[in-house]
Amino acid sequence: MASKESYVVVTSPVVNVNVTNSASQLTTLNRFQKDMTIDALKRKLELVTGITFVDMILEVYNAEDVLIFRMEEDNRILGSYPIDSGMRIHVVDKTGRSHVEYDLSKVQKFEISDENYAQRKDTLRAFKEKMKVGQYKEKDETEKLEREKQELEEKTKAESIKIGQRCEVRVSNEMAKRGTIMYVGLTEFKPGYWIGVKYDEPLGKNDGSVQGKRYFECLPKYGAFIRPSQVAVGDFPEIDIEAENLEM
Repeated sequence: MASKESYVVVTSPVVNVNVTNSASQLTTLNRFQKDMTIDALKRKLELVTGITFVDMILEVYNAEDVLIFRMEEDNRILGSYPIDSGMRIHVVDKTGRSHVEYDLSKVQKFEISDENYAQRKDTLRAFKEKMKVGQYKEKDETEKLEREKQELEEKTKAESIKIGQRCEVRVSNEMAKRGTIMYVGLTEFKPGYWIGVKYDEPLGKNDGSVQGKRYFECLPKYGAFIRPSQVAVGDFPEIDIEAENLEM
């Protein structure tokens, strides 16, 4: 029996070949070192094909899919055969066994709702959203442009409002409230432009100060800070609540 030292690799040290087998229709592309023995190759192919290495017959086909030789000596090294990249190694199971082909359509799948998936932080979607990749990059840019547009509109509206003007505050799902403009500008408690209003009635949230910073003077519960878009200035006289009650 010839020893491993009897053969010398004289071509490329690696070979890229397709691997097929008689037990299934699976085809894989694999890279093997040419200085490995056929016995070692079979053991690697067992992991690929599921065929026990002692039951293997290795056939080699060229690019035209013609059988050119069989690798039958386990002690020989792969490179001692005239094998090259682009060829195909076909693994034949001497026992004639075939592997079970599973119908994946019948396998129960793990399913998760889109809402629950969106809440998870360990998903590809979460990673893309965090890194602003693909559609999330476009979404971020769109939101940024929309935010800049809104900020410009708020700034323009704020610049048209003057301290001392009468106003009416119109917040969605709330009754309209009237008062006097007491402050216009930026604040320390939140970004953007804000309008400080002293209401005619105690319908506010503060006395003109927020988080220890005073912006204007008024009685407690008469002061509020409103976004410019929710403030209308004009001829808004103070409403006489008692007179309205007498007319009812």
